[in-house]
Amino acid sequence: MWRYRNGMIGGMILLAALFGPAGNAGALDKVTVGVFPVSSSLPYFVALERGFFKEENIEPTMVRLIGGPPNVAAMISNQIDASAVLVTIEGMNADLKKPGVAMYISLNSQNRTYQMEQFVVRTGYKAQSLKDLKGARIMSAPGPANVVMARAVLAANGLKEGDYSLDQLDMGQHVNAMKAGTFDAGYTLEPNASVMRKMGIARTLESGVIAKYILGDANANAYVGGCALTSDFIAGRPDVARRFAAAWDKAIDFINHHPDEARKHLLNNTFTPADVVDTVPMIKYVSSKDLTAKDKAEFQKFIDFSVTTKILSGPIDVTKYIKVF
Repeated sequence: MWRYRNGMIGGMILLAALFGPAGNAGALDKVTVGVFPVSSSLPYFVALERGFFKEENIEPTMVRLIGGPPNVAAMISNQIDASAVLVTIEGMNADLKKPGVAMYISLNSQNRTYQMEQFVVRTGYKAQSLKDLKGARIMSAPGPANVVMARAVLAANGLKEGDYSLDQLDMGQHVNAMKAGTFDAGYTLEPNASVMRKMGIARTLESGVIAKYILGDANANAYVGGCALTSDFIAGRPDVARRFAAAWDKAIDFINHHPDEARKHLLNNTFTPADVVDTVPMIKYVSSKDLTAKDKAEFQKFIDFSVTTKILSGPIDVTKYIKVF
């Protein structure tokens, strides 16, 4: 009798192991993520390679999308559930067209300390300030937001359109274009600027220009990009969206507490070579739940500037598109 009973208990344990909660845990929830392979996408690579997504039962599928417009188009058409880094101007523009298509679960700050966007000049080009770029051939990071920011910063330094030429160029071509001398200067992003400096083909003229010239304070938080989820994803799979955000928060926490280790995840995932990875500047990543009233005000100021310059077609309240789980 006891042998039979023990056999039944053993069989029940085996069935529970196969079909119970532990068995279900093996079925990861898939989330499609648009990824722009620049250093500001670091939380995605940290969450993936450190196992934070897996801890939250998430299996991300990466879709390589260069710049904001392709990410926005993919979000509007529900081809992706999330964008690892979406320029906030372009996200808000999408929200004006389809409210809630881009809901930010984190924001990235750029300024004099947390460097991302910057003007560089090729070695040998005689420019000591942005005012000296009159007559220069300038390349720009792609996308309307980057182009408008570049022009606005130049305008703040007394240069009007016609005083220089400005052409959009894919980020992957910036280093080679500067090396070839195709352009005199560039409005570029990290890690390209660090690579150029390391190679000795260019030097940084000025960084953190959005905070300084657009927000009026070199130390302000210029919330230019961030991770965004679609409202359809949040509404359709709320628990999956919540767990994706939890994994993202873990990645941000790891980056903030272990920046030197976090930098290593730029290798093989972005344009960052091994001899630059230890020195490439880091931007500030802030979870939506940790944004202060001052942070939100600085974010609103940046977006309001975009309205006054007609980048955005109308006013928008940024707090409506900040998602806290």
